Amino acid sequence: MIMQNEVWIITLCGIGLVTLVFVWVIGQSGKAPAPEQLQQTSNAIRRWWFLLLVVAGIGIAYATLRPYPIANQRSNAAAAQIVDAVGRQWSWQISPTRVKAGIPVEFDVTSADVNHGFAIYAPDDRIVTQTQAMPGYTNRLLYTFTEPGKYRVMCLEYCGLAHHNMVAEFEVVAAEKGDQP
Repeated sequence: MIMQNEVWIITLCGIGLVTLVFVWVIGQSGKAPAPEQLQQTSNAIRRWWFLLLVVAGIGIAYATLRPYPIANQRSNAAAAQIVDAVGRQWSWQISPTRVKAGIPVEFDVTSADVNHGFAIYAPDDRIVTQTQAMPGYTNRLLYTFTEPGKYRVMCLEYCGLAHHNMVAEFEVVAAEKGDQP
């Protein structure tokens, strides 16, 4: 089951739980407890709801942020292949232009002039990964290509009149038997 389906099921269960609580509250509304008991009960319910929301928030944050391959921007990555990518109006300078499939690639992405969106498109024209190219800052993007082919880099952020021409290509080749992943 993919992550989106799991989140959908969890959301439906949460909605069902909230609905049951509302039905229970409506059912209890005809009974009149003593005021001091009512105060104790409402305080206990508030504490449990707060605890439940904190745990749910931490769980949701972990479940949704964990699968994203955001590299640590301040440490040395363990990628065996490093590609330098510099964006400038209106071109990409990519070096080297050939990487191997199955081995992690670190893209060091920056800009020489304005902000650019660095997006890598697979041979079937779907975006496989992306980051920002910003002047004065290098974003580190880690990605492991699974299939050989010609990949395109395109700008996703409007950067001027010739933005649509800001395209570069690089090639992903099959790894050789002795290559380390």
